[in-house]
Amino acid sequence: MCGEQKWNRSSGLVMLLPHGYEGQGPEHSSARLERFLQLCAEDNVVVANCTTPASFFHLLRRQVLWRVRKPLIVLSPKSLLRHPRCTSTLDQLANGSFQPILGDEGVDLAAARRVVLCSGKIYYDLLAAREEAGITDIALLRFEQLHPFPGGQLKELLAPCRPGTELFWCQEEPRNMGAWPMFDEWLTEALGERPRFIGRRASASTATGSPRRHETEQRSLVAQALDLACFVP
Repeated sequence: MCGEQKWNRSSGLVMLLPHGYEGQGPEHSSARLERFLQLCAEDNVVVANCTTPASFFHLLRRQVLWRVRKPLIVLSPKSLLRHPRCTSTLDQLANGSFQPILGDEGVDLAAARRVVLCSGKIYYDLLAAREEAGITDIALLRFEQLHPFPGGQLKELLAPCRPGTELFWCQEEPRNMGAWPMFDEWLTEALGERPRFIGRRASASTATGSPRRHETEQRSLVAQALDLACFVP
């Protein structure tokens, strides 16, 4: 993480780390994203959590073609390898480029009453619940790249939003883990306002060992993100 600053040595090392909340217990649920982000500064490393094959492909392609060399840390849950919606077309793979943030093609931001920012697998849970509830005024924006923080692109994407639009950050990890410990500051600096947090409460363990409790927690944070009053714990 500090090799370039300390020894003037660049590295193109790529690390692929399993990371995701799937009800399999604490040993399966965290690559300690928060620790990597705490060491991020001066564009020293790239940290990503891709949600589509095309995004992952273009990220690796960029890593090879870049004229600079930076370590790349990619976090991803195993479940996205078989998720029916985690797919890309051949055209998406053959064309385009890596986008640090993916916008919402299903909701007009100018008409949205709430924007939920997220990263990784939680996007698909939010998307499925939004479609099931028939919600059309809550937008989902997902960070494919967490560092270097794409603040400029985020402001461009949010430019159409009306004044007073609710802004949330939603994550699966507990409040003291995941991206939030650093994104709390980074998002506030970039946007001039602090998004509200939605996720698991602060915890000493990365995750519960009970699948039933995991599902209850997961449904709760999805319901909060989408303002679904029908959720009953």
